[in-house]
Order: sequence, then structure tokens, then C-alpha cells
Amino acid sequence: MKDELREQITTIVAQIPPGRVTTYGAIAYMTDGATARSVGAALRMLPPGHGLPWHRVVSAGGKLADHGGAAEQRQRLQEDGIVFDAKGRIPHRFMWP
Repeated sequence: MKDELREQITTIVAQIPPGRVTTYGAIAYMTDGATARSVGAALRMLPPGHGLPWHRVVSAGGKLADHGGAAEQRQRLQEDGIVFDAKGRIPHRFMWP
């Protein structure tokens, strides 16, 4: 992945406010050529201690992606004030932008 594209992705993720989430696809749409999959790849490559709110990026439909950090992600989102419905989805009112 090009450095410029990775920078665009991380800049967007850094702007997601507490209490809000966005999708991999929405971030991809805001860039110059990323795909939802490449957004996920860029977030997986973040170095330890990076400080970006990666946990505020979810799959389409407001669900958490199936990955090793999903339990931590859910906990962090709940600490941000995000709630989940009975099917594990995040209601649309929490979506950003």
C-alpha cells in the first residue's frame, strides 16, 4: 500500500470522535483509492502504542469484524458509550460522519 493512502486512512481514523463509529467502506470512500479491505489491512499494520481509535471502525451494517481484537474492540466501544442491539449491531445513530 502506498504511504500516501495509508496516511489518508490514518488521518480519517484519527478524526472519528468518541461515541461514534464509521465503516471500513466509508473510510475507503473518503480516500483516493482505498478499498474497505485495504482499510482493514492498514489498521492491522499499525504499530503497538499508536494511539489511533481503530476500535471505532466497524463492518458494514454496524457489526464488528471477526478478528482477534473483537472482544477488546467491543469493550472499548462500550466505554465510548456505544450500545449494541440484540443482534450485536451498532444502531445507525452512532455512525459518523
